[in-house]
Amino acid sequence: MSNVHYRYATIDGHQLFYREAGPRNAPAVVLLHGFPASSFMFRDLITTLADRYHVIAPDHLGFGLSDAPPVEQFDYTFDALTDVTVALLAELGVMRCAIYVHDYGAPIGWRMALRHPDALTAIVTQNGNGYDVGFVESFWKTIWDYQSHPEGEQEAAIRAALTLDLTRWQYVTGVSDQTLVSPDTWHHDHALLSRPGNDLIQLQLFRDYATNPPLYPALHDYLRASGVPVLAVWGKNDPIFGPDGARAFAQDSPGAEIHLLEGGHFLLESAGEQVATLMRSFLDRRVPQPSASA
Repeated sequence: MSNVHYRYATIDGHQLFYREAGPRNAPAVVLLHGFPASSFMFRDLITTLADRYHVIAPDHLGFGLSDAPPVEQFDYTFDALTDVTVALLAELGVMRCAIYVHDYGAPIGWRMALRHPDALTAIVTQNGNGYDVGFVESFWKTIWDYQSHPEGEQEAAIRAALTLDLTRWQYVTGVSDQTLVSPDTWHHDHALLSRPGNDLIQLQLFRDYATNPPLYPALHDYLRASGVPVLAVWGKNDPIFGPDGARAFAQDSPGAEIHLLEGGHFLLESAGEQVATLMRSFLDRRVPQPSASA
C-alpha cells in the first residue's frame, strides 16, 4: 500500500493543505471535494489509486485543514477557489491531470476545464452536477430563495445547512444501511464548519453558487469538442443532485460511462469499493500510461 503524505503549500499567502500519494512521474489524478467536506472524504480512495497514479487531494480554502481567512480578506467565489487550485497544481508541476469532482468540486473542475481545455485527461464526476436536470428542487429551493433575497428569513433558513443535524443528513440520506457511514464524517465536517467566521464564508459561497448553472452550456460545448473521457458514478438516492444529473452527461459525451449505485450524496462512505473499482478500470483504459522508458 502506498504511503499518503500530508502536506501544506503556501498559495498567495494562504496555507493550503493537501494529501498526496503515488509516483510523481505517474499520470496525475486530482480529487476535488464538496461541501461541507474536505480531502478527508478521499482517505480510502487515495490509497486504492496510488499504486499507479499520482494522487493529489487538496482542501479548498475555507475547508478542512486549509486556511480560512475571513471574508474581509478573501473573496470566496468559485472563480477564486479555482485560482487557488490551479496555482497549487502549477506549484506541484502538474500540467495535465484527471479530475474527480464531487459537489462543490464540480464547479471548480468545470472552470479548470474551460480555462485550460487541454489540461484534463479524464473526468470522474461523483454526484458532481453539470446539468440543470440534476438539481433536486426540494433541496435547492432554500438556496435559490437565499440567492434571490439574502437576508432575514432566507438567511435563517440557509443557516440550517451549517448545523450538525443537516451535516449528518447529507451523509446518511439515501443510504439503505446507515451503519456503513461512520459518524466521524459528519462530526469532522461540523467541527471545521464551526470555526469562528466560517459561517460567513459558507454563506458567501451559497450566494456565489448562482454563477455555476450559467456555465453549463460552455461545459457542454467543451465536452463535445474535447472528447474528454467521462465517468459518472452517482449515488442514485442523492437528495441534492438526482440521477438525471448523471444520465445527462451522455448528451454531450457519447462515450460517457454512467453508473447509478445504491447510495446517497457521499457515495464513497457506503460504496467506496465499488467506486474505486469502476474508477480504476476507467482510468486504466482511458488515461494514457507513461511508456516504460519514460
